Amino acid sequence: MQTGDRVACTYAGSRLEGTYITERDGKRVLKLDSGYNIGVPPECCQLLDPAQPLEQPQQIDLDQDSSLPHLSIVSTGGTIASKIDYRTGAVTSQFTAAELMRAIPGLGSIGQYRTVQLASILSENMTPLLWQELARAIYQEIRDGAEGVIVTHGTDTMAYSAAAVSFMLKTPVPVIFVGSQRSADRPSSDNLMNGLCSARAAVSDLGEVAVVMHQTSSDDFCAIHRATRVRKMHTSRRDAFQSIGSAPIGTIAYPSLEVNLTDNAVRRQPIEPELADRLEERCGLLQFVPGLSPDILAAYEGYRGLVLSGTGLGHVSTAWFRQLGSMIEDGTTIVMTSQCLYGRVCDRVYDTGRDLLKLGVVEGGTTLPEVALVKLMWVLGQEKDEEKAKRMMATDLRGEAPGRSAHGL
Repeated sequence: MQTGDRVACTYAGSRLEGTYITERDGKRVLKLDSGYNIGVPPECCQLLDPAQPLEQPQQIDLDQDSSLPHLSIVSTGGTIASKIDYRTGAVTSQFTAAELMRAIPGLGSIGQYRTVQLASILSENMTPLLWQELARAIYQEIRDGAEGVIVTHGTDTMAYSAAAVSFMLKTPVPVIFVGSQRSADRPSSDNLMNGLCSARAAVSDLGEVAVVMHQTSSDDFCAIHRATRVRKMHTSRRDAFQSIGSAPIGTIAYPSLEVNLTDNAVRRQPIEPELADRLEERCGLLQFVPGLSPDILAAYEGYRGLVLSGTGLGHVSTAWFRQLGSMIEDGTTIVMTSQCLYGRVCDRVYDTGRDLLKLGVVEGGTTLPEVALVKLMWVLGQEKDEEKAKRMMATDLRGEAPGRSAHGL
């Protein structure tokens, strides 16, 4: 059999039909009509129709309503802009931004669009360099008149990218990151609802960087999450994205697409966008676990910054103190966060924490570990003075550490 063949099989007393993908571990892998893959013994498969050559998709001109708001779609790839590769059975990022508009026809009733194909990658291949290019592309779209920007992105690292853009770009208009947990070929796909809700958020009164994804497992609401407080909390559920330690800054009802912003959401402002896109890539994130040797810190020698994901209120073993002190003396900014995710780092309660403060470790407050990493990369890209950088890390700049002073949204 060849990839793309239409086959039938009788397995576990049921007759199934699907598309042959490949053979692996002595099983033939079929993609069923339901969208799911199954491995079956070769002897139970019967060829129905051989694979047909793939036709090139016809290019279709997009009709746009010139009376609607000007929006930009900046596409980086991900499942929301993907389709099935029957050579491997994997979901691959192949759609252009224009193809995404054709895949979600309702977008045309919300705005008129300019599309930018920045990348076509799965999100595990995202890099700080692409974060910078993304921030520059969004900045240019706003300068060119976009009244809102939608960024399509793979969900696995979308929170990192959204946080990075939030620090690099001060925006007067909504910048909405959106993805989908399930590809368009699956009956339970969330790409249509997430796409429409992201467009509606992009024409709302919001004035900050946010992530829009399913709020529940049903098709009833999408949540608008602040870019610096959101985390992917499940591998496959449609409501995988959750605001941590604070509520979402808004919701979008479906199918009415009614937007409700909270009082905590930043509104549109009559200001010029500002771009500060320098990043220090020599930064790391390390999670402490019981018994972890301090020798691991040698891997971070010469780094300008290191975020520790510590236990409880923000602790690591006392066996780490000597190496941490040496790193700080050598110019490494070390920030303490908590792997608990909920709650605040407070190194003044126990002796371990007080000793870490004496060494010069910076408390991360309620900042999520991965957001602290992105923030540290950005802060050290802007500020060369170590003490000033530490003060910036201890200040809430983009809503990443609620409750701290000098909220800089």
